[in-house]
Amino acid sequence: MGKSTFFTGQPVFNQLLQLLPRYLINDIVKQRQSDRYYKRFRTYEHLVTMLYSSFQKCRSLREVITGMMACSSRINHLGMGCMPRRSTLAEANANRSEQVFADLYHRLYAYFYPDSRSLTKLERRLFIFDSTTISLFSEVMRGSGQIPAGKRKGGVKAHVLIDADEDVPRFVCITEAKENDNIFPSMLHLPKDSIVTFDRIYYGFGPLINWTNNGVTWVTRMHALLAYTVIESQPITEEQRLEGIITDELILVGARKRKNKMVARRIVYEDPETKKQLIFFTNSTQLAAIAVANIYKRRWQIESLFKRLKQNYPLKYFLGDSSNAIKIQIWCALITDLLIKVVKDKTKRQWSFSNIASMIRLHLMTYIDLAKFLLDPERALINYLPPNTIQQSLFPT
Repeated sequence: MGKSTFFTGQPVFNQLLQLLPRYLINDIVKQRQSDRYYKRFRTYEHLVTMLYSSFQKCRSLREVITGMMACSSRINHLGMGCMPRRSTLAEANANRSEQVFADLYHRLYAYFYPDSRSLTKLERRLFIFDSTTISLFSEVMRGSGQIPAGKRKGGVKAHVLIDADEDVPRFVCITEAKENDNIFPSMLHLPKDSIVTFDRIYYGFGPLINWTNNGVTWVTRMHALLAYTVIESQPITEEQRLEGIITDELILVGARKRKNKMVARRIVYEDPETKKQLIFFTNSTQLAAIAVANIYKRRWQIESLFKRLKQNYPLKYFLGDSSNAIKIQIWCALITDLLIKVVKDKTKRQWSFSNIASMIRLHLMTYIDLAKFLLDPERALINYLPPNTIQQSLFPT
């Protein structure tokens, strides 16, 4: 190699692994007893192997193992005690609890993004949640909807909560695709004075009442089958009409015989450009009507996150055919996404997420300083010399 100071004694992969606090991993291993029946392939080795799979977008066990074996001289830097085989990795994916990796992701999120938010700005008060479905080629986890003739496929659903100012999953729950989205809101514990927006609600609105009682503002779309009675209609000014506000009403929500009823706000909005009408449903009486519409528009941010996850990580081809193995691969993809997001936030130069993910994948085993490389890639590689300049024939005679 050249004498450039941009090169380091550790590959990029090891530099990324050093972001993970080992004490945190050890605490989870001790709490979950995840190394109890394993002599060599422990939780840390399992984590490193699955992260390698996510970074390199491997589609099979053979790709993972042969890729790591090809870089065996550099694996020593990763702190691994052994090089796994395909059967070892397959057995660990099937038997080691996916909850270990779920705990690790949520603990890492709290470590990298401590909750020291200021509730004065809208971006720091806003939460967004939704779910996305990943189709499976076998009916390991039951899919949603009707089954087409001759096609029996499964599906896994990820319910995700994000902070609008962080663009990274704050809380994740992974279920079968057949599970109703209504199970997720009851799992969320949002701070007082925060705002949460999500897609069209379903028939039950128990969590909405709880959030209202706890001082949480929520904004969503109104379901067409939701019964309500108009209490008061607010006059619409000409300025509001130009913004697209058609109706602003205070309503009593709930059927006549229903015990749980609540007072809410119904806003009819027409997009000035597309002329599409949306009916918003919120418990806020203080926010301006156009502010409610703009808050709901921010919900598209989580759709961009889902697109990012599915494009940059191997969530189409899974390394195992069990529910546990599928969930482990999803959790490790989320951990990989979190590490790349941390690197992106610390990089001074402005890169798109896909560019950083691609460069890390291409140079995962390169001995180069990642921070300096992302600051000026061309300068970092200009003095690079291959370790062996002798050209070898692909098919020697």
